[in-house]
Amino acid sequence: MSLASSLYARVARQRRDWYARRPRWRRRLARPVVSVGSVAVGGSGKTPVAGLVARLLLEVGHRPAILTRGYARADARDGVTVVSDGRQILVGLDRAGDEPLMLARQLPGVPVLVSADRYLAGRFAEARLACTVHVLDDGFQHFALERDVDLVLLSQEEIDRPVTLPSGRLREPIDVVRAATALVVTAADQAEAEEIGRSVGVAEVFRLDRRSGRPRLLGASEGAALPATGARVVAVAGIARPERFFDAVATEGWTVADRLAFADHHRFTRGDVEAIATAAREAGAALVLTTEKDAVRLEPLGPLPIPVAAVPLCVTIEPEDGFAAWLLERLSRTKSWEAGLRADG
Repeated sequence: MSLASSLYARVARQRRDWYARRPRWRRRLARPVVSVGSVAVGGSGKTPVAGLVARLLLEVGHRPAILTRGYARADARDGVTVVSDGRQILVGLDRAGDEPLMLARQLPGVPVLVSADRYLAGRFAEARLACTVHVLDDGFQHFALERDVDLVLLSQEEIDRPVTLPSGRLREPIDVVRAATALVVTAADQAEAEEIGRSVGVAEVFRLDRRSGRPRLLGASEGAALPATGARVVAVAGIARPERFFDAVATEGWTVADRLAFADHHRFTRGDVEAIATAAREAGAALVLTTEKDAVRLEPLGPLPIPVAAVPLCVTIEPEDGFAAWLLERLSRTKSWEAGLRADG
């Protein structure tokens, strides 16, 4: 580990310890909070899992709100930005940010709010949108807000190379995951997931399963037929770990003729779109495949000069019934959960 990473780890630990010793500095919302987070930067699946948790809570009759920071917004204003009030989407990409806008599109019925101050966003959601439970996207390091459940995503890769920024991918030393209520682990099976949990001292462990959904054609291409799986495609990704997407596209059976990687949250330009179209033509590709997060940033540049389809990332937490029962049981212990049920009833 480099000196810079050692210093980063020390500062990160001191920050967590500072809040742990000063609980009065942590504010509590009236309704319960489920945090989804990780110790690593980018690419762990936090946002899809936050969406999954919100959908689960919606299905059992609650009114969840997603509270998120809205990283890399072009128009980051003070206060609270309501991306969706649960009925309609109220702002565009610049004010929402790509991930909040993606969540708002995927989750009708779930308000999505963006603010650097997640407590302020939560208060707004409770007072103005009658929300009964909050889902905190990327919340493990957001110490200013109390939470009732801390879900932390983890993989063996992070344990094998427990190096903090800037030399590694970790935001904090790996042992801080012991503060989690439960781990959601990327693993081949439950036995492997539980072994990872034991290695870091966390007893409650679930397994994250990822798979690719059916591609969705964008813009003017909607309604057209997708080429058959196996066709030549160009894969485009502006996410934290683009190689995962590229590998997933190949695993699904597409012939990946070219791979174009951009920085995470990259704001595509018309020049980028032309470059992508040129790469597709030169590769003899019938289609460009991209992520749903990238699609949010590509669609405003339409009509696109070549068919482009977004590949959904579908996640489940296994065992599904066991996770749902565990989460609801944990929340049922809170007085704020009971108050939310009475308000619903």
